[in-house]
Amino acid sequence: MMIKLRDALNYSPIELKFGTSGRRGKVLDLTQLEIYVNVRGELEFLKTLGLVDGGIRSGDHVFVGYDLRPSSCFVMPKYDGRGGIVQAVVAAIEDSGLHPTNLGVLPTPALALTGWKNRSASIMVTGSHIPFDWNGYKLNTSTGELLKEHEAPISEHVNRIRSACYESSLNSSIFDDRGMLRSLRQIDSETRGFPNLYRDRFVDAFGGLLLKGTKILFYEHSSAGRDLYPAILEELGAHVLRTGRTEEFLPVDTENLQQEMLSSLQNLADEAAKNGFYADVVVSADGDADRPVLLSCENGRLRFIPGDILGVLAASYLDPDAIAVPISCNDAIDQSSLAGALLPKTKIGSPYVISAIERAKAAGRSRVCGWEPNGGFIVGTEFPLDSGTLAPLPTRDALLPIVATLLLAKRENASVGTLADRLPPRFGCAGLVKEIPRSVGASLLREISMELESKQVGVDECGSLLFVVPDIFESLIGTDLTDGVRLTSGKGEILHLRPSGNADEFRVYAVADTPNRAQEILKIALQGVGIFKRSASAGV
Repeated sequence: MMIKLRDALNYSPIELKFGTSGRRGKVLDLTQLEIYVNVRGELEFLKTLGLVDGGIRSGDHVFVGYDLRPSSCFVMPKYDGRGGIVQAVVAAIEDSGLHPTNLGVLPTPALALTGWKNRSASIMVTGSHIPFDWNGYKLNTSTGELLKEHEAPISEHVNRIRSACYESSLNSSIFDDRGMLRSLRQIDSETRGFPNLYRDRFVDAFGGLLLKGTKILFYEHSSAGRDLYPAILEELGAHVLRTGRTEEFLPVDTENLQQEMLSSLQNLADEAAKNGFYADVVVSADGDADRPVLLSCENGRLRFIPGDILGVLAASYLDPDAIAVPISCNDAIDQSSLAGALLPKTKIGSPYVISAIERAKAAGRSRVCGWEPNGGFIVGTEFPLDSGTLAPLPTRDALLPIVATLLLAKRENASVGTLADRLPPRFGCAGLVKEIPRSVGASLLREISMELESKQVGVDECGSLLFVVPDIFESLIGTDLTDGVRLTSGKGEILHLRPSGNADEFRVYAVADTPNRAQEILKIALQGVGIFKRSASAGV
């Protein structure tokens, strides 16, 4: 009697869902079978599209890249032998009648650009900034990112592929009863024959050693951009000192830099200064290098420039006529000289920002860009500049906002910190509560919404969240439910709460007229979310 793979699996499958951008899940749940099913379904969907809409055809190349997270390429004994995601991706590409082309470790925007310039789909295996024990991947069409409107039809293809795989005979399946490949597909040696299109884009736009005289301390850690980004900065004329390289993967969340990391970066800057290198800025990027980190260095002390403020500075250099940002961005932009170019704010996630950019282009705007609070900068059109032409790159990019901000500083003959001080005095900060399931996060939002309607305030002894910052609630003048719950008080103070779209985390954003007040709001809100988490875990 034939034993179906479905009946032979010795675990309960956890289906991989779309997150804010791409698919993410716990490594323990990421069987190669689950990765294979989803990648094949997405590729089959792309085959249904016209070429002008990002479609692909049998026999096409699919570019593959990955970050330095161990589970991307290797099975992990500590996670029940899961991992080897790249091998599952390669198997899915081959079994879809396509040719995987391995570009190795590189930044996500560099992989995407290579794919689009060659009219090919691409897949980046990465967990980005989320915790070490998570991972995933992100697929791009042959012309742009997957958009939210694609997710429903993709799910139909995934369900069909899943059914076919699960109903196949265990003996004939390429997967064993653990959902892992019986034999790992060979990952071809990295292909180096393609021109460095990402590097060329920067040279074409900013050639001429425009950053000459700028001293940059580049924190390498385990970022996929740790080799390429410093090389480009040097080619643009900057004096770059590389530091902090590590072989142990470090998840860097650019929206939630912890004090421990800030202290480590300060120590690296101090050590460089002792050896005669006085940095103007310290820069870095997250794991897959699509989110920037920039700290100004003045009188030896580092100051973190949040990603949404970095976006305002970069855009000030580019001079756009349309700007798309999500609702969670610092509202300094609303009060800045860029306010006239600001489009209606979107839900959180690059697909939403990109959709807004496309609508602006269709409406005739010619210099269109956008960014997220994490600093990932998206360029939707060409930008003619005095130094050259900046080509579009409609996906998150970490290096452009760094370069544009440094060029603005040179043009204005000012430090980056001084540029930030010239913006409207709006100070944002962000934090998160870890290990809070997204279902619990959704329950928290529902309770907040109900309590807003009933006008109740505080946290009771049982841990029921009635509201987390009473003085904002009492003078509430605005509620925005675009993505999560965003509240504005009569003093202009903002509290924004939402579950992460990528991991079991709950994010909190605060904005106020002083850094101390923003931190105070954040602290109170995080405490309230923590109480709710504990009460939910206890079944209260």
